[in-house]
Amino acid sequence: MQDAIDDLQMKLSFQEDLLEQLNQVVTAQQKQISNLELALETMKVQVSTMQTSNDGVSNQHELPPHY
Repeated sequence: MQDAIDDLQMKLSFQEDLLEQLNQVVTAQQKQISNLELALETMKVQVSTMQTSNDGVSNQHELPPHY
């Protein structure tokens, strides 16, 4: 009986350790996702700004119709 209890306690200990490791991975991934979302939003703003500033300039660089 004592062997079975010891075995269960050891399994529980391993499961708690594994759960803590998984929690650390999920937390790190969430931080990375948040950073990527912020970078994406920044890039969207930059692209939008570039598009609006290039709207008047783009006509100057177009080839004439005969090309």
